[in-house]
Amino acid sequence: MIIDYKFDGKYVVVVGGGEEAYRKVLSFLDEGSKILVASRSFTSGIEKLGEEKKIRLLKVDIKDGEAFFNQLNPKPDVLAVATSNQALNVQLAKLARAAGCMIYVADNPAISDFILPAVARVGDVRIAVSTGGKSPAMAKLLRQKIEKMITQEDLQQIKLQAHIRSVLKQQIADQKLRKKVIYEILEDKHVKELLRDGKFAEAQNAAQRIIESYQTKEG
Repeated sequence: MIIDYKFDGKYVVVVGGGEEAYRKVLSFLDEGSKILVASRSFTSGIEKLGEEKKIRLLKVDIKDGEAFFNQLNPKPDVLAVATSNQALNVQLAKLARAAGCMIYVADNPAISDFILPAVARVGDVRIAVSTGGKSPAMAKLLRQKIEKMITQEDLQQIKLQAHIRSVLKQQIADQKLRKKVIYEILEDKHVKELLRDGKFAEAQNAAQRIIESYQTKEG
């Protein structure tokens, strides 16, 4: 089961400053989380995000996981651990869980509360790809394949659907009829051709004509 958990506004502490930590930081950042990254060193990507004030950095060499976690104030909503020290990862996960935090350990899905899937991002489209932690490399490959499948026509159709949904709520009262109109516009060959040719305004007009034909039927 893949659940789209809302991390917007959540306080996330990422322990680790390498490439794996950087990828996770980008994922949480994309969701609107407030992020602190703690590590003795950082990749250039993490440092740049810190310089841009998008995240906070804490330069620290963690020798004692308990001492480090106890100094975190406030405690994070989510602790994401991505260090090369497996014993430290496990220790931090146990401490955070006892404090009521959600846990993500990059190299140990068995003790994590959730798995961060590979997410295909094209325009407003987000598609999560997960192998249940069995093969992150394969998840990445599948994500890349999916991104290539999504066309500009698909993205324009999403934009058109957002427009017509707002119009339909104002012009057609019956919910079942609104749903029928949406699918007719979605499958209309002429609308598809216009979107494929980049003629969005014309596609809007064609969609409006379909809506108007149903207004007559409703009346």
